[in-house]
Amino acid sequence: MGIYSRRIYYWQDCILMEAVLFSSYFPSIQYISKFFIYSNIYIDIFENYQRQTYRNRCEIMTANGKANLIVPVIKSYRQYVKDTKIDYSTDWQKNHYMALVSAYKNSAFFDFYIDSFNFVFKNKEKFLFDLNHKILENCFKILGIKPKFEYSKDFINQKDIINLRELISPRSKLVDKNFALKEYYQVFNEKHGFTPNLSIIDLLFNEGNQASLIIKEAVK
Repeated sequence: MGIYSRRIYYWQDCILMEAVLFSSYFPSIQYISKFFIYSNIYIDIFENYQRQTYRNRCEIMTANGKANLIVPVIKSYRQYVKDTKIDYSTDWQKNHYMALVSAYKNSAFFDFYIDSFNFVFKNKEKFLFDLNHKILENCFKILGIKPKFEYSKDFINQKDIINLRELISPRSKLVDKNFALKEYYQVFNEKHGFTPNLSIIDLLFNEGNQASLIIKEAVK
C-alpha cells in the first residue's frame, strides 16, 4: 500500500488531493464530478465485487419513473472487481439499448450521442471492468476533459487516501458537501419533476455540450 499513501499538491493556492473510486457502469453525475475536483483518482479494481451498487448498474429516468439498468455478472465467492465477468445468458444489451431509446429518444441530444455508445450494446466484453473503462473514457471524450486517473495495482486501504466509495452508493445516506447539482432540463420533468444525480447519460442526452459546465457548477 505504500505507493498509495495520501499526497497533497499545491496549485495556484489550492490544495489538490488524491481520492479513490470504484469502477462504475455509466457513472452517476456525482461520480463524474469527482474528476473535476481531485488532482488524481485511483479506481480500485482489487476490491471485492459488491452487489447492488453502481459497479454494474446505473439509474435513468423513464416515463414510469426512475429505473435501474443492471449488467448481469457471473457470481463467485469473494472475487475481485477486475475478475468479475459479464453474464450474457440473457440479452441485457438489447434491453438496455431499448430502455435508453424509450427514455431518451425525445431528448435534444440522444441522436447525437447514442452512436458513440454502440460498443456497449454490440461488443461482448468479457470483464465488467473493461466495459466500465471504455464507457468512462468515452464520457471524458464527450465532455472534453482529460482528468488524471489510474487503476490500482492492489487493494487501496481507505485509511490511506480519501475514500469516495461509500459516499457514492445507491444506499448511501451520507451528505456530499462537494456536490450540489442544479436543475437541468429532463424529458419527463413535467410528469416526475426534476430527478437529481442520475447516470451521466441523462445529462448528456438532455443537455449535450452544456454537460461539462453543469458539472463544474455543481462542484463546490
